[in-house]
Amino acid sequence: MFLALRQIKRSSKWTTTLIIFVMILTFLNLVVVSGVLVGLIQGSVDAQRRQYTSDVILSTLSTKTYIEHSEDIIALLRSMPEVVDVSPRYTSGVSLEANYKTRIKDTDKANTAGGELVGIDPVSENNITNLSKFIVEGSYLSPTDYDQILLGSFLVKKYVPVNNPGFSALENVEPGSKIRIKVNGIVREVTVKGILKSKVNETGLRSFMVDSQLRSLIGRNDHNVGEIAVKLKPNADPIVVRNALIRSGADKVAKVQTYVDAQPKFLKDIKDTFALLGNMISSIGLVVASITIFIVIFINAITRRKFIGILKGIGINGKAIEISYVFQSIFYAACGSIIGLIIIFGILQPMIAAHPINFPFSDGILVAPFGETMLRVGLLIFATIIAGYIPARMIVRKNTLDSILGRK
Repeated sequence: MFLALRQIKRSSKWTTTLIIFVMILTFLNLVVVSGVLVGLIQGSVDAQRRQYTSDVILSTLSTKTYIEHSEDIIALLRSMPEVVDVSPRYTSGVSLEANYKTRIKDTDKANTAGGELVGIDPVSENNITNLSKFIVEGSYLSPTDYDQILLGSFLVKKYVPVNNPGFSALENVEPGSKIRIKVNGIVREVTVKGILKSKVNETGLRSFMVDSQLRSLIGRNDHNVGEIAVKLKPNADPIVVRNALIRSGADKVAKVQTYVDAQPKFLKDIKDTFALLGNMISSIGLVVASITIFIVIFINAITRRKFIGILKGIGINGKAIEISYVFQSIFYAACGSIIGLIIIFGILQPMIAAHPINFPFSDGILVAPFGETMLRVGLLIFATIIAGYIPARMIVRKNTLDSILGRK
C-alpha cells in the first residue's frame, strides 16, 4: 500500500486523470447502455400500467363477453383497504366511419376503421389512468356528454400515416367532426370531442364514450362490465390483492391479473433480449478498459524497471511490488466507479425519469437497479485487478541485476 500510494502521488496528474476518466466511461458503458436498452421496454411496461391496466385488472374470461356479478366484485374491491379507486369499463367491438356525407356513391369505398369502444366513467377513469393528460386535440369527456366520443390516435390517419393496404384509419377527422359508429347492429352518429395520443396500443387503438350511453347501445341493463381497472395505494402489493380476489371466487367469472401478469409476452421477450444485448456491448467496454489498464501499468512498470530492481535489491519482496500495482489498479477502478455511481444515481437517472427519452413506441427511462449496478462495480474492479497484476508480474520476474543495469 505504501509503494502504491507513493507511485500514485508521484505519477503525472494528467495521466492519473485520464485513467480515471477512462474508468468512468467504462463504468457508464457497463451500466447506461444496458440500462437504456432495458429502459426502452420498461418505459412501455410502465406506460401500460399507468394508462391501461393500473395495478390490478379484471377482464372477461375467454368464454364470456362480460364479467358476471360485476357489481358484487366492484363492491368488494371498494371495501379493500389497499384500493384507492376502481374504474369499471364496458367494452364492445365497434366500426367507425368518417366522411360518409361526402361519399358520392354507395359503391365508393367507405373510410372506416375498426376497434374497441369502451364505456367509462370519465372521473374514475381519469383518476386511474390520467387519460385527460393525453388529449392532443379537443377536450376530455365529461359525465354529462351525450353522443360524444374520444378517438385513440392509432385510429386517426394523420397520427399514423401508414400506407399499408391492410391498415385503415379515419381521414379528415378532428374535434367537432361527425362520424358514424356501428355497435351491436345499431348505427349512431356521434361527434368527436377529442383525440388522445398514447404509445400504449391498448389505449391508442380504442375509442371512448360515457359508460351510460354505451350501456344503452349494447343493451346492458345488468351493469356487468368488460374490464375493471384497480388502482392501489403506493405501498400496496398487487399480488396480495389479486390473491384476495381469487380466494373470494372472482377468478371463476373474470381473469384476475396484476399489471405484471397482464404484460404481453412479446414485451417480456424484448426486454430480456435487450438486456442480453446490453450486457454483450458492455462486455466489450470492460475488455477495452482492461486492455487500457494493462497497457498503462505495463508502460509504468517498464519505465520504472530500474527502480523495481533497486527495490528488490534492498530486500523488498517481489510480491509486495506486484501487489502495489494491484492497489493502483483498484484505486483507478474505485475512483471511476464512485464518480460513475454519482453521475448515474445523482444526475442521469433522476434527469431521464423527469424527462424520458422520446422513442417512437415508448418513453424510455434508465433502468439501473442498485444490486446489479454494484455487481458491475465488482466486475470492473476484478477486471482491473487482473489487468494490473499481469504486467507487474512480468516486470518483477526479471533478473534483479538486469533490471538495475537496464539490460534486456
